[in-house]
Amino acid sequence: MAQVIDHPKYQESKRIAIFLSMPDEVQTEEIIKDIFKQGKECFIPRYKPQSNHMDMLKLSSAEDISSLALTSWNILQPSDDDSAREEALAGGGLDLIFMPGLGFDKKGNRLGRGKGYYDTYLERCMKHPRGKPYTIALAFREQICESVPVTENDVPIDEILYEDC
Repeated sequence: MAQVIDHPKYQESKRIAIFLSMPDEVQTEEIIKDIFKQGKECFIPRYKPQSNHMDMLKLSSAEDISSLALTSWNILQPSDDDSAREEALAGGGLDLIFMPGLGFDKKGNRLGRGKGYYDTYLERCMKHPRGKPYTIALAFREQICESVPVTENDVPIDEILYEDC
């Protein structure tokens, strides 16, 4: 957690997207609390089933998480009919995205869960006037591999922060 909070990119970022962690991922709850404590804006993913479309929607507080719906993948996210939340790219874009993954290599390649949500979202970010946000993957040391399989649609991440299990 200190690696994240002390990171220069985190310190200078005002609009941050972060995933709500699943049990097998680096836990993000304390980071989310710090985002609000520091007066930054926090955005979380809303995945569209049967597609590779994802939006980053604004959370109003860390407590707002408890109001979210549980998906069939056991992920909390804003419901499909929740249209009151700001979508990051409809507004000022994003400065930083914290990304999950199953495996990473030191060249910045990321193995996700196979749907391409983050890669597609980063492609959309590149078309936003603000451009592509800085991307940091949060990983366990065991997830760092010699290489991970990639395709031409995979967008490399800028940095990997990993902790010991």
